[in-house]
Amino acid sequence: MVSPKKWLSILSVNSLMLFNVSFPVLMLPNTVNGGEVIAQTDPNAEAEKLYKQGHQLFKQGTAESKKQATEIWKKALQLYREADNKKWEALTLLSIGRVYDTLGEKQKALSFYDQSLPLWRQVEEKAGVATTLNNIGGVYNHLGEQQKALEYYNQSLLLRREMGNKTQEATTLNNIGKVYNDLGKPQKALEYYNQSLLLRRQVEDKAGIATTLNNIGLVYNDLGENQKALSYYQQALPILQQVGNKGGEATTLNNIGGVYNHLGENQKALEYYNKSLPLRRQVGDRAGVTNSLNNIAGVYSALGENQKALEYYQQALPLFQQVGDRGGEAIALSNIGLVYNDLGENQKALSYYQQALPILQQVGDRGGEAIALNNIGGVYDDLGEKQIALNYYQQALPLRRQVGDKGGEADTLNNIGAVYDDLGEKKTALNYYEIRRTS
Repeated sequence: MVSPKKWLSILSVNSLMLFNVSFPVLMLPNTVNGGEVIAQTDPNAEAEKLYKQGHQLFKQGTAESKKQATEIWKKALQLYREADNKKWEALTLLSIGRVYDTLGEKQKALSFYDQSLPLWRQVEEKAGVATTLNNIGGVYNHLGEQQKALEYYNQSLLLRREMGNKTQEATTLNNIGKVYNDLGKPQKALEYYNQSLLLRRQVEDKAGIATTLNNIGLVYNDLGENQKALSYYQQALPILQQVGNKGGEATTLNNIGGVYNHLGENQKALEYYNKSLPLRRQVGDRAGVTNSLNNIAGVYSALGENQKALEYYQQALPLFQQVGDRGGEAIALSNIGLVYNDLGENQKALSYYQQALPILQQVGDRGGEAIALNNIGGVYDDLGEKQIALNYYQQALPLRRQVGDKGGEADTLNNIGAVYDDLGEKKTALNYYEIRRTS
């Protein structure tokens, strides 16, 4: 008998990263004689008016309002360029980059940040330089280029310490913690998060406190300390609701759902994932929407509701493709394959697994690659193609060992043993079963 095939699943938790965009106090028209506006002769006046309009739209926080802000800021940008106002040109570029960042369009964000940075340096505006360095670091971390991210964050941190801005220093410490967590260094991540939390409490930055509490929860989640993770998430959630940070609230609801999912409390997990999803849609967090859809699908799958699972995975797949998340795309493809496998539609399952496999190899997800190879082997096993099944299982086994997936290694050893058993090679089968038992 083939052991149960492993589900591929996207991480059911997202770290909530905080990026700061500096918005200076906007110049208002002077008034005299009971409020009459003095005629504006400054060529920058129209651009400032447009910038303010964009800022108000950005603060509304919806996907549509952010897109509208971008269009207005692009008009302001042209006017600032015509007026040769480098400082406001830099700010407007930074602001447009921030919108693309929040909408998940990371390459576009990077393009605008990269245009902003030299202008801030040219006008010797340290705060602008530090903020832009911080945000560039965030994009590189999202793109999986952690060393580049650290390079930019550390440059930002030095400037922020030099300026004595504790709020922004805490932001960058938080973001460095996120990089170390992504690099699989949880203790180093906790060190930076705790430095960040201390500063945020000193300056009474409620939104920042919630962000860092959420991220500490994420580290404990990764360490398998579910109750500790839950405690930190539950401290973060009411603060995020209080300050009106809908994106952060959505992430934390998703993270709480993830803990309940790990604890096998499927209905509770579903409850929190379903609270997270509409908030993510509301704020235009496309990457978050795909994550929530995938997580909801995973719960339905665990509950044996395959058609519902399929419905959610098929909503997630095109969104992963739209935001350029190749790893997420591969996971969704693999999960769709597994649903078809459970429905007994082997050829459909095989088609989806085979689409997922090269993407997992391309993005370097060795654990995911091992699972996909194991699952392809499982389909061939079910089809009676024992030698082909064996070939895939034997490709999966060293990858399982390489990534330290003990449970997955045991499954694949069991699958190899079962194939040899079916082929009548009882001694070889017993050998694999024994390795599985003692490993």
